[in-house]
Amino acid sequence: MRLRFRWGGLRRGSGFVCYEPFQKRFLGMWFSWTRSSLAAELFLKEMVRKYGKHPVWSDGATCYPEACRSLGLKHQVYAQGEWLYEVMERAVQTVKDRTESFDDYFPCSNPECRQKHIWNWIRLFHLHKQPEYLQAINTVKEVITLR
Repeated sequence: MRLRFRWGGLRRGSGFVCYEPFQKRFLGMWFSWTRSSLAAELFLKEMVRKYGKHPVWSDGATCYPEACRSLGLKHQVYAQGEWLYEVMERAVQTVKDRTESFDDYFPCSNPECRQKHIWNWIRLFHLHKQPEYLQAINTVKEVITLR
C-alpha cells in the first residue's frame, strides 16, 4: 500500500497493511517515510512474530519479493481484477481515505511535528475495525436499549 499524505505539507509516507480478507480484519499497519525492502522486511518480521509464517500476497510492489526471500516467506502476487485484488484494494483505500480526511480536518500547525496525531488516529482506526471491538460495542448498545 502506498499512502500519499500531506503531512505538514512537506512529507509523504508509505504504509504497509496486513489484512485478512476472510475475517475482514486488519492484522497490522505500519508506516514509513520510505518504501524499501528493509521497511517491508521490518513490517513482515513483526507480522511473523505475531501470527507465524504465512504466504504473503501483494499487489506486485518491488519491495516485497526481497523482503519475503530474506524471511523465508512465500510471495505471491494477486492480479488486477481478481476478487482478492478488489477486496484488498478496497480495504487499503478505506485506510487511505479516512486517514487523509482526518489529516485534512485536523492538520498539525507545528513545523517540528512528528505526526503523533496521525499515529494516534491510525491506532484508533485499527481498533475500531476489529470484530471483537465491534461485538463489544453492539453488546453495550443492546444492554442500554434493554433498560
